[in-house]
Amino acid sequence: MASDDGPGDRRIPLTVITGFAGSGKTTLILNLLPQLRTENPGYKLALIKNEIGDVNVDTQLAAAAEMTGSRELLGDCICCTNIGQIEDALSQLDRECQPDRIIIETSGSAEPLKLVLEINRISKATGRYELDGIVSVIDAENWGGYANTSYTAKLQAKQTDLIVINKWESLSERAFDLFLDKLGDLDVDTPQTKSDKGWISKELLFGFDSKMARDWALETGHSHAHDHKHDHTSEMECLSVTLTSSDPEAGIDTSKLDTLLKTAPKDEVYRIKAVLYSTNSPTSSDGAQVNGTQYSGRARYILNWSFGRWTWSHDTVADSTAPVLRMSVFTTQYESNKWMKRIEDGQYTALSSGAGTGKLEVRRVQ
Repeated sequence: MASDDGPGDRRIPLTVITGFAGSGKTTLILNLLPQLRTENPGYKLALIKNEIGDVNVDTQLAAAAEMTGSRELLGDCICCTNIGQIEDALSQLDRECQPDRIIIETSGSAEPLKLVLEINRISKATGRYELDGIVSVIDAENWGGYANTSYTAKLQAKQTDLIVINKWESLSERAFDLFLDKLGDLDVDTPQTKSDKGWISKELLFGFDSKMARDWALETGHSHAHDHKHDHTSEMECLSVTLTSSDPEAGIDTSKLDTLLKTAPKDEVYRIKAVLYSTNSPTSSDGAQVNGTQYSGRARYILNWSFGRWTWSHDTVADSTAPVLRMSVFTTQYESNKWMKRIEDGQYTALSSGAGTGKLEVRRVQ
């Protein structure tokens, strides 16, 4: 196998976690670390933490949990006075820690859209980062109070890819229904999922990156990280899709796969992650070429689709015995059967012209 891509050949995914003060953002992050250590040994996760004030208690908690690296932006909100410091913080973590992913945890008063615009600017200017997702954590117990008084709390729920409902377990059925009614007053179609006492699967919060994709591709047979059993309930279902061919030069028909990427509704499909071989150089949702390059010939690509946006990265690893396609499709509860039938019918997956039909296997693993 070829060696890992150099620093200039990969982008570091950035995950933004926002939410009103006390909603449980730090707990959510700390619960991700054991999952990463178990399923992706050696994975490097770094944190940029923004707090209004000068006490960085939560960052000290993250450091105690053995984050690869962390930076604090204290004193002011990250979307206002501190907005210009984000690039310096990213650059320092990149240079000193070489992380596989960076989480940006905002203060309770941050407006996500301003931060996203700055991240997109930095990404275009440096070519080093890409926005993977924006997650808003909501405290169900107290949402009724601060949603009525805080304009920012409403913005955080609107300007996001996924709403994680936290601290709902102690609510009665009627109280929870009232909470959902108030949340529904925002009139947004943002996907929602409940945490399990601050626990959310990393597969939902994190998209694919080179490290995760390679750990997955090296697994033998059909074993997959999603096959493991845990003690937490999940509102997510997962389909494992494998397409194989006896032709060592076979590739995926990316036009069919594009149909799935363009039409999958984000209130039914949370994420799509894949490692595949193709003779066509694919394009991201914004029309950009992979690494700004038009690749020719058969090559391996990593797909990361999250909440209606998707990016591709080129992978130097080549394995002639690997499936032409390995893909995971993460859906909301009760939606996986519908999408399984569509994929089995060949609507979205096929070998490129002249490569035969191949063998398609679709199964539910979660």
